[in-house]
Amino acid sequence: MPVELLCVPGLGLEAAEWRAAGDAIGRRVGARRTTLRPLPGYGLRPGVGDDLRPRALAQRLAAELPERAVLLGHSASCQVVTRAAALAPGSVSALVLVGPTTDPRAASWPRLAARWLRTAAWERPHQVPVLTRSYSRTGLGWMARAMEAARREDVRADLRSLTCPVLVVRGRHDRICPEDWSGHLASLAPDGSRAVTLARGGHMVPLTHPDLLSDAVASWLRASGA
Repeated sequence: MPVELLCVPGLGLEAAEWRAAGDAIGRRVGARRTTLRPLPGYGLRPGVGDDLRPRALAQRLAAELPERAVLLGHSASCQVVTRAAALAPGSVSALVLVGPTTDPRAASWPRLAARWLRTAAWERPHQVPVLTRSYSRTGLGWMARAMEAARREDVRADLRSLTCPVLVVRGRHDRICPEDWSGHLASLAPDGSRAVTLARGGHMVPLTHPDLLSDAVASWLRASGA
């Protein structure tokens, strides 16, 4: 039975910027449907009263999951999709985490900013207007609030509770998600889980290298049987 691919954009990114990545992955895995699921702070501009904690957003996501969903998150939305998979284990057949955050070695704002700057040097210049537009529409104040909530939630406890396999994938030059951190996260997940480093790219590989990302996801899904 074909799976349904459901993608949650990274923090501050508009859902429209994710469409190429989501469609590319969906085609490669033969998904019966590919859905972009924006949430406040992650594809949607938050409103007054929105709870931006990953656990609260995950509850909203888990309540509407289809059967045999492959969940995909990017950066800080990895906390959201991981918690959703833990809340609805019967609905999620596989989980894909692209550049997951919450490495405790970079939990403080200064260390997180330092990693971001080291990664930014490897990102493609044409992303600047795209990111500027997305971040402006989301709102920098809202993004700061969402990141403050996200950086306080450690993804590791939820990974240990999962029943589905997990792919942790990162770009070669991603300093926000170092290779040892991605490997550690994969080691906490169930059998069949794996960490993969793409040959190119930084933290924004869903936008800059959707073909590389889709190839890695499709190969892993076939190998894992998910």
